[in-house]
Amino acid sequence: MKYSMVLTWSAEDGAYLVYLPEWEELAAQPVADGATYEEAARRGGEALDTLIEVAKERGQALPQPQIVANA
Repeated sequence: MKYSMVLTWSAEDGAYLVYLPEWEELAAQPVADGATYEEAARRGGEALDTLIEVAKERGQALPQPQIVANA
């Protein structure tokens, strides 16, 4: 499944923060961070993999991916 991942710079934290919009109701946000964009993206992907794995183990329904229409 393809989920949205939003990375944003936080001057306050001095790091990139990772948000998973479809998982807002199931996981505390941000789900990860990183000193570089690449590190944050990798950690966000790892967090997403873990969220999916845990949801499946618990028999929980996975959230539906957001669909963005092409302009």
